[in-house]
Formats: sequence, structure tokens, C-alpha cells
Amino acid sequence: MSKRIQFSRHGGPDVLELIERDVPTPGPGEVLVRNHAIGLNFIETYFREGLYAPPALPSSLGTEGAGVVEAIGEGVEGFRPGDRVAYATGPLGAYGEHHVLPARHLVRLPDALSFEHAAAVMLKGLTVQYLLRQTAPLEGGETILFHAAAGGVGSIACQWANALGVRLIGVVGSAEKAQRAQRLGAWATIDHSRENVVERVRELTDGKGCPVVYDSVGKSTWETSLDCVAPRGLLVSFGNASGPVTGVNLGVLAQKGSLYVTRPVLAGYANTPERLQAMADELFEMILSGKIEVEIGQRYPLAEAGRAQTALASRQTTGSTILLP
Repeated sequence: MSKRIQFSRHGGPDVLELIERDVPTPGPGEVLVRNHAIGLNFIETYFREGLYAPPALPSSLGTEGAGVVEAIGEGVEGFRPGDRVAYATGPLGAYGEHHVLPARHLVRLPDALSFEHAAAVMLKGLTVQYLLRQTAPLEGGETILFHAAAGGVGSIACQWANALGVRLIGVVGSAEKAQRAQRLGAWATIDHSRENVVERVRELTDGKGCPVVYDSVGKSTWETSLDCVAPRGLLVSFGNASGPVTGVNLGVLAQKGSLYVTRPVLAGYANTPERLQAMADELFEMILSGKIEVEIGQRYPLAEAGRAQTALASRQTTGSTILLP
């Protein structure tokens, strides 16, 4: 038997239930992974609440984990039982002791990297990889703005930007989180609970604004982010923590300086096994070289996934959170 978290209706954390099922069998092109650690991410609350629709109900959650290959389906090449692997690009179902997924979504995990650290960093780290290295390829010397700089993605972005020689201004919600972001490499921080973000950005950039602004908060920070972008600069909206951005008036982009806006997702960049592995290899190299430290701020048993999501949604977490089967 194998345990997993699932939900049969949309709602709060109370809709999540721990069930037992038969150990699944991988089909053609699929791999069965026994999870050793599972990543927790904000997007899972969107599926639980119904903002994003799962393929069907009941459904499990999660797209990120690390473990060992237990079985392979017909036609699978490149993986065999016993291989250490990690994944971050779905399908849903990581919240369990076992997960069946297409082999093309797996990456090989270096022996020097633990399962816990891999599960804590895969989705967030690959997100930072495409944000800083592909969506807006940063060369060093730029001054960028990054919302939620003390969170899971932001913590990695602070370190990666610092390693690239990029000046990252981190928006945070408390003095404690400001200290954390600065410790991780942020060039400067703005505490939105007591400072005007736009005014501080103008002060820090001599009135120029930032060529790139990264916003994972969404609805509540959309206007602020636009006002922080330099003329002909880029706003990268990659999350909806406060709700989705809707009713966008393209004319505003012209009024604020001929701005660019993009709404990227990981799957749009890691769209082949080769690209996914290459992105993961760069991430793993950054970690193993010491340029990025993966901090696991919280560990919860799999059965307490609801409590873990509550802590994440209320911004009571720092760094990464993982679930342990």
C-alpha cells in the first residue's frame, strides 16, 4: 500500500485527506518514483482552492519531489530502478509516498545532493534559472526589483543574482525578512509594510527605475511594479500570491514608458528533456559550488500537508518547506 494526500472538493486546507491506495504501476514511458522528500509550493493552494483546475477530482497535489526509481514502464530509456532522481514539472501527484510520472519530467540527481535539498529547490531553483538566465538574460551590473525576496524563490534569486553581479532590490514584509534577504545577497531591501516601494526604488536607482521587475505577488502589487519599471523595461509577472492580475489595459504600458510585460511558466522553458536537464545541471552546479545555499526552513510530515499550506499562505515560513513521507 502507498499513502497520498488528495482532495475531492475545492476549499481550505481541511479538504485535504490522507488515504491509502495500491502502489501504482507505471505505464509506457512512465517511471515509478518512491519519494524521499516532497516540495511545498504556493501554486498547490491554487489547485486546492479551485483557481487552477486539476484534471479531475479526486486529485492529489504537488509537482516537485526527489527519490529513487522503483520501476519503469515500457519504452523508458535512460533510467533504471535504483537511480536517484528529482522532478518539478508535474503531473500532479507528488504529495504521496509514490509518484508515477513521465520519464521526460525526471532529472538525474548528483550523489552529492540530498533528497531533501533537491525537493526543496527543484521548482524554485528552476524558476529562478529561467527568470534570471532566460526570461531576461542578466549579464551583471543591472539593478532589478524582486518581490517576496525572503521567500522560497526569492531566497534563491538573491543568491543567484549576487553570484551574477546583479544588484537585486528585494521587497519584503518585515525587518526580519529584510535582514534575511540582505544576508542572502540582496543589494538593498524595501520593507513594504513601512516604506513606499516606488519612492524607494526611485531613490535607489537615481530616478531611473529598474530594467526588470519580478513580481510573484500579482493583483496587489501590479500597479506598484509597473511604476518601478524603467522606460522600455520588462515586468515579469510569474505568480498570483494575492490573486490573479485581470483587466489589464495595454494602454497603461505606453503611458508608463513603452513597457514590456510577460507571464512566463516553467513548462514554457523546460519543454524538452534536454533543456530540463541542462537547467537542472546549472542549478545543481550553483548549489554544489556553494554559490547557492538551500535553506529548509520547515519540515512537515506528509499527513500534515494542510497545516504546512496554512503556514505558507499566511507567510509564516522562510526559505523552503518540504513534506516527508
